[in-house]
Amino acid sequence: MQVAEASTPKPTLPDAQTVTSVRHWTDSLFSFRISRPASLRFRSGEFVMIGLPGDNGKPILRAYSIASPNWDDELEFYSIKVTDGPLTSRLQHIQPGDQVILRPKPVGTLVLDALLPGKRLWFLATGTGLAPFASLMRDPETFERYEQVVMMHTCRTADELTYGRELVENLKHDPLLGELYGADFAKRLLYYPTTTREDSPLMGRITDNLQSGKVNADLNLPPITPETDRAMICGSLAFNTDVKKVLEGFGLHEGANSEPREFVVEKAFVGDGV
Repeated sequence: MQVAEASTPKPTLPDAQTVTSVRHWTDSLFSFRISRPASLRFRSGEFVMIGLPGDNGKPILRAYSIASPNWDDELEFYSIKVTDGPLTSRLQHIQPGDQVILRPKPVGTLVLDALLPGKRLWFLATGTGLAPFASLMRDPETFERYEQVVMMHTCRTADELTYGRELVENLKHDPLLGELYGADFAKRLLYYPTTTREDSPLMGRITDNLQSGKVNADLNLPPITPETDRAMICGSLAFNTDVKKVLEGFGLHEGANSEPREFVVEKAFVGDGV
């Protein structure tokens, strides 16, 4: 695992921000942090357009969820590496001190305001779909609104879960959150990481573990109902569609910023070919 850091020089190009650190988690996954414009305001869970100049000088931009919470002084992103991807084939090689393009107009559906009040909030993600939940899990407002937060994250192999596992472990021992919510805070954040291709303590797809009730049994939780449970979904288009059907089977309805309901789906996930 490689980590690089640098001091933050001032941006010199329009819409450019400076890379402050880069961490390569696996051969196919990395995270990076950049400077944050003083004027940028966003709700935890939203995404922005980031990118790099292409060979023709025009920017190559993609939607990336902000993985850092809205109170952070910097912006964090979590990305896959695609060898032939127009953007990530370049982005994976960035170093501290480099610049990336940031279009500071945050939008997105994975925000707390798009959900009705409830008791339990489920974050359902595959791969780098964890990014918006990395933001929301670090936002104290999430725990002001919900008694319990369940982070279900599925990847092919165990090492692909490292970013999320490290984040959750650090949160469970975060002194600020412990001070805000007491010694029992760690019990309010439940983590359910599974793999699909490599043997690990927990296996299986999110859809299967939800439908069978295995996750409920393993975490000692009651069945999902529209009266108590809320959910957010972020993954590939096929994953989002499948999980949406499962939640609808439990009686939950899809919501939006303009009409809060029991679950929301991110439609701008960065997937294959980026």
